[in-house]
Amino acid sequence: MLLEDLYRLMKTGHVQAQGVVDTMTQPVVVLDENFYVTIANNAFIKSFQVNRDDIVSQDFFKLGNGQWDIPQLRQLIASVIPRAAAVIGYEVKHKFPNTGERTFLIDARRLVHPDDNSPNLLIIFDDITDRQRHEAELDFIVAEMRHRIKNMSAIVRSVVMNARADEPAAATFKDALLGRLDVTFHSQDIAASGETADFKSLLRQSVGALVSERLDCNGQAVDVPNSKVPPVGMIFHELATNAIKYGALSVPGGTVHVTWEKGVGLRGRPLLICRWREEGGPRVREPERKGYGTELIVGLVAHLVGSVELTYPPGGFTADIKIPM
Repeated sequence: MLLEDLYRLMKTGHVQAQGVVDTMTQPVVVLDENFYVTIANNAFIKSFQVNRDDIVSQDFFKLGNGQWDIPQLRQLIASVIPRAAAVIGYEVKHKFPNTGERTFLIDARRLVHPDDNSPNLLIIFDDITDRQRHEAELDFIVAEMRHRIKNMSAIVRSVVMNARADEPAAATFKDALLGRLDVTFHSQDIAASGETADFKSLLRQSVGALVSERLDCNGQAVDVPNSKVPPVGMIFHELATNAIKYGALSVPGGTVHVTWEKGVGLRGRPLLICRWREEGGPRVREPERKGYGTELIVGLVAHLVGSVELTYPPGGFTADIKIPM
């Protein structure tokens, strides 16, 4: 092979390698064993608004105003070469001279080499400044929403509390409405506090402190998506209310057993399979007509695209519920 051919082959390989690096949208640099920059891609040049000629063959930790000379980062990067380890997601906050304060997650790895002895480092920068700002704005919006919901809840509850209920039927309706409002508002607060809620905790909070004392529950850890927290909470509140009025909890020795497990529904969707079983209460028989609480349970489960089977064996009421999670 002629020297000119070898030079042309090497140049072609270098151009292709540089093209691959420049295609990446994240800022990338390659450092040699002395931490001098050998390659910087276009994204790095644009992100930090520097000239390629000013950084190639320069000490990485002396670039600009020494913005990368962070002791912990230097130690982490220095440990990559001798140990063949990697730095993943190391966060760097710095006020850069041209772009202002930015936040980056840094990944550093040894370059792959056929002999596995490459001393060069590939460093990738993931700019999360805008993402963090967006998350902070969302947190503020959620906090403001929770504050307004609490204010609205207090107003609605106050109106209901101060409404006259001289007749026994009106008083019963008022108590039932207050209970449903309380569990709805509380469930909304739980839903707004995170992406999911623990099912067991939601169950106990929904049935109330008095019922929870007589509740035997056992099952796998299940996360309820925040969009399903209010209806799921209301379902078990209604089951507890019915148990207090007509079922096992209407007498001193009655108890409620709740068991659940994870299942698989249509198209492989995760499913919550739950059984509510009462025992130790008065003899059970199927009611002649469905009350509002029962209709609410059935309607909420249908809204969640689930299924519910209510049975009335003499020993105690049972509800088998399946809800897609």
